[in-house]
Amino acid sequence: MALEFDRLRVLVAIARRGSMTGAAADLLYTTSAISQQVRRLEAEVGQPVLERHTRGVTLTDAGHAIVRHALSIENQLAALQSELDDIAGLRAGSLRLGTFPTVASSLLPVAVTRFRQEHPHVSLKVLSARLEQLLDHLERRRVEMTLLWDYDWSRIDVPWLELTEIAQDPTAVVVSARHPLAKRSSVRMAELAGEDWVTRGGNHPVAEVLSRTAHAAGFEPSIAFEANDYQEAQAMVAVGLGVALAPGLALANLRDDVAVLSLGADAPRRRILLATLKGRAATPAERAMSELLRAVGAEVCVRGVGAPGGRRPPRQPAVRLKQK
Repeated sequence: MALEFDRLRVLVAIARRGSMTGAAADLLYTTSAISQQVRRLEAEVGQPVLERHTRGVTLTDAGHAIVRHALSIENQLAALQSELDDIAGLRAGSLRLGTFPTVASSLLPVAVTRFRQEHPHVSLKVLSARLEQLLDHLERRRVEMTLLWDYDWSRIDVPWLELTEIAQDPTAVVVSARHPLAKRSSVRMAELAGEDWVTRGGNHPVAEVLSRTAHAAGFEPSIAFEANDYQEAQAMVAVGLGVALAPGLALANLRDDVAVLSLGADAPRRRILLATLKGRAATPAERAMSELLRAVGAEVCVRGVGAPGGRRPPRQPAVRLKQK
């Protein structure tokens, strides 16, 4: 048995008004159309839903059952519409966002702060992982969107991804505050040919950045230490074990005993990207976060957050972004 909900609404209107004429007035139907809808409903349920008499109509037992359930359905639909309105208006809903460590410690906190200030009733969850894991999380729908990165020589080329550039993140040189170059604001890579280097271990991408940049400058880098993270790398640089390359956003939490130098226009730059599944309709929460990330990314480009700060770089460049 398949029931048309519009016919159930007709019966509810009859029950409320006590007559077909009253129901017709409420629903902007003719009385003849109301009568026709009732006859079709009775055909669908296989039994009478109204008892007709000279003073009007009354519900049969079947009619009472239909009205009771129809009212319940109306209430559920009203609740559904209210919830959908809340989601559309960002008064409810959820968002799962993927990220990676250097962005999670620099520009993302600014975006998260603004998002939660502007949309406090949207549940926001952030998952930090490596590049391959982030792609897997997105493909398996564990996150709705994720931040990624790539370099000129290793562009992300995944047919099912929609990519939006958020920011450009230039590579910088980190030296000890006692290093002869520490008072300068910039350096050419060729000037560092005789230096020992601190880099990231485990085939980390910054090791490839160092190799490519050094080779382009005409030398083979001498590796003195392979660090597990950028804070460890800074510590080894601080005690003079070597100098290091790092993406600007990896330097959001900078030690007092190191200095950051720009490589200028020759600095390798990675793209900071926002990735979503191609062809998937974005939810209101996703659109809001995407707009915030683009705005924060634009501020990063303009203000140079994470970029070299010269002899005395700021310890936490991310806080320089305007909080709204």
